[in-house]
Amino acid sequence: MDWIEGMQRAIDYIEAHLTEEIDYEAVARQSFSSSYHFQRVFSILCGYTLGEYIRLRRLTLAGAELAGGKKKVIDIALKYGYDSPDSFAKAFQKFHGITPSEARTNGKMLRSFSRLLIKISMEGGSMMNYRIEEKDEMILTGYKRRFLGVPGERMEQEKEMYVKTRALQYILTGLSGRHDDTGYDIITNVDDEGYDFYIANQLSEYYRNNLEKDGVLGKEYARYFENITIPKATYAIFETERCSYPTMVFLDLRKRIASEWLPTSGYRLANAPELVVTHWYGGERSNQRYRELWIPVEKDE
Repeated sequence: MDWIEGMQRAIDYIEAHLTEEIDYEAVARQSFSSSYHFQRVFSILCGYTLGEYIRLRRLTLAGAELAGGKKKVIDIALKYGYDSPDSFAKAFQKFHGITPSEARTNGKMLRSFSRLLIKISMEGGSMMNYRIEEKDEMILTGYKRRFLGVPGERMEQEKEMYVKTRALQYILTGLSGRHDDTGYDIITNVDDEGYDFYIANQLSEYYRNNLEKDGVLGKEYARYFENITIPKATYAIFETERCSYPTMVFLDLRKRIASEWLPTSGYRLANAPELVVTHWYGGERSNQRYRELWIPVEKDE
């Protein structure tokens, strides 16, 4: 209950300070957690970052004020944290689909992003298998994209990346020498704008250090790849059910981890990369595919 009340206190604090500069540390203190932990749990549970929530709520209130009054656009822009009418107009039009001036016209449709309210419901009561493992430092090899925008846009970017980079994936699989079709996704450098997303694999020391050699890849193809060091960390590792297409099932599992397991586990999220390990079997084993979620954690003191 303390955890639920803490999250609601944090949301109430945000709502009370939407016209001010919001200190994320002050927000996190309302839930008795660190800023990093609060922001990561918030984004997993809600599907958008803390910064996105604040931005969408401000644009919602700004639209309501413009539609219901005669305040100047510049005054509304400054009230909700925009430095100039131009930056406000750009964000406003992207969200509402109309300009701030048009918002004053009778009959114009505005969008509304409602405030969050945490409700207690009878959930859980289901089994979640996990294991806690200490992982030594790993060096993976892969390629990355920086995903930006709202969550739906980022998921589309991830899907597009997978579809349009098949050749690079085949190269990584071939160099890994593995025959179980195991691959790694890495999520790191998470902030209010987005995150870095890597598709990677585990190569031998020789291959990862000599990609530019003609006998390996050569400079033409090696330029697409980089080595990513995953620091030593403690991970809570969860597995999806075995099925033919576990690529989307893991999203629900990720949310359940944050809402059901984490609050009572005695752990909090650690500031380290999050990994998704995919076991993509073929042939007769295609219905046994699954994904492992490696969630970095540390003891909650």
